[in-house]
Amino acid sequence: MRVLVSGAAGFLGSHLTDALLADGHSVIGVDNLCAGSLENIAHLKTEPRFEFLEQDISLKFDPGRVDYLFNFASPASPPDYLRLGIETLMVGSIGTRNLLNLAKKYGAKFLQASTSECFGDPLEHPQAEEYWGNVNPIGPRSVYDESKRFAEALVMAYHRYEGVSTRLVRIFNTYGPRLHGNDGRVISNFMTQALRGEDLTVYGDGSQTRSFCYVSDEIEGIMGCSRTDEHLPVNVCNPCEWTVLECARAVLRVTGSKSRIVHRALRKTIPCSVGRTYRRHAGIRLETKNRSRDRVEFESGVFQPFRRSISLT
Repeated sequence: MRVLVSGAAGFLGSHLTDALLADGHSVIGVDNLCAGSLENIAHLKTEPRFEFLEQDISLKFDPGRVDYLFNFASPASPPDYLRLGIETLMVGSIGTRNLLNLAKKYGAKFLQASTSECFGDPLEHPQAEEYWGNVNPIGPRSVYDESKRFAEALVMAYHRYEGVSTRLVRIFNTYGPRLHGNDGRVISNFMTQALRGEDLTVYGDGSQTRSFCYVSDEIEGIMGCSRTDEHLPVNVCNPCEWTVLECARAVLRVTGSKSRIVHRALRKTIPCSVGRTYRRHAGIRLETKNRSRDRVEFESGVFQPFRRSISLT
């Protein structure tokens, strides 16, 4: 197949591109590099089945006939989408529509990378795919949350009204090689601090929870979903739940760092209702289709790839 991957120079997009090439496909990687890096795809310079197009998908373009589109274009880390708020909203709306129109034009299949942030500050635990969420539509993080929620609505509309063959995957916390040290999320923050010998910063009491998935397991789950006929949202994740404090302690163990764990007041950008502990943990509806196989355990996966590949600049 001739496949288009938007966001191909990003953390997940670059790993997805590798997986598609390994499956024998030809890939057009599209990225405007506002958050991605050419370093993530530098190893593909001499790959004849890969071509790179520096392009903002919010602007119309046509790469020619394609068989499948994977939309991974969006700033995804808090520092990036808080810096690029308007651009984040545009790529989730206009950009997603532009790619859906390409899928319609060429009769191509379409997979949308969504996020657990669609659940917001969840009142239900774990968060099943059928859960509608509890989202602040005007808060600092709304530029990302609402961008992804609107993209989901748009994808379903093109499926229902235009007959486009679509899939929706909701991605939870993912880690591994090519994740930037300034990503701004739990694992990258802790690993960067530990490897630098700095205090590990835990906001609140650390009882907030996350589901962490190694990138190769995440990509395997996404690729599996791309081969199904499921059109409703699917959680692609590791179903194991960790508290943020447990994660900090695990990072200290695997790095051997002498850093301390220090607690700070919750930031306004962290969703958490007064009097409640914020928990982010996936409920799994389609066990055989969307659960990553958890081939890489957290403590074995988090250390070596980060020490070798995390960017600390």
